[in-house]
Amino acid sequence: MWKFYAILSALFAAMTAIFAKMGVQGVRSEVATAIRTSVVLLLAWGVVLCGRHLGEVREISHRTWLCLLLSGIGVGLSWLFYFKALEEGDVSRVAPLDKLSVVFTVILAGLFLGETLTWKEIVGVLLIAGGSIVMLIK
Repeated sequence: MWKFYAILSALFAAMTAIFAKMGVQGVRSEVATAIRTSVVLLLAWGVVLCGRHLGEVREISHRTWLCLLLSGIGVGLSWLFYFKALEEGDVSRVAPLDKLSVVFTVILAGLFLGETLTWKEIVGVLLIAGGSIVMLIK
């Protein structure tokens, strides 16, 4: 089932890029990011409340809080830079370069999580990196 969710994530991420580029027209990227982040915040807490999971917040460990806070800082900075890139560049060139995050994620997963790669995964990561770089050439 995780593959289905990952494909949905990719589809919604693609739609996000298109709507973000359309939405950043005539608006500073920081303001656009703040608006989008507010929507995400409301949506996420709405899901928690509707699912009656609010009580679980008290059970979260300090380590988990720290990791989630660091992740939140990472996504916030990522979105700020992404919207800035969209403000100045074509979405068809920004989005592929942004997908270098896949390459960075795989490298960091090996370093910090001890995940190992098969030769297929290495080839896939190299193809993603190469594709992102080729997309930069105008």
